[in-house]
Amino acid sequence: MIRLAAVLALAVVATGAAAQERVYTRNLTCAALKARVAHDRTVILARSEMAYETVHLDSGACQQDETGAPAFEPSADVANCLAGWRCTQRNSDSGQR
Repeated sequence: MIRLAAVLALAVVATGAAAQERVYTRNLTCAALKARVAHDRTVILARSEMAYETVHLDSGACQQDETGAPAFEPSADVANCLAGWRCTQRNSDSGQR
């Protein structure tokens, strides 16, 4: 019974990871990249096999402790295509003591 539970848990994890397809930015034009983000609303964009990030259609997708920043990605036709928004952690250090 324990083995069955472990196998089922592994299958769920593997299925979730497979669902998050990486879109290689350099394979698409800037217009196609923007259209993909607009359609999917949240996309994992990859510049290479090791460099990737989650990009959202708008900055409202960020959590309360995050802020939206423009996500400029290299595309097939534009070096810095504004593909959408990425979430970055807000700086909690105000610099005051």
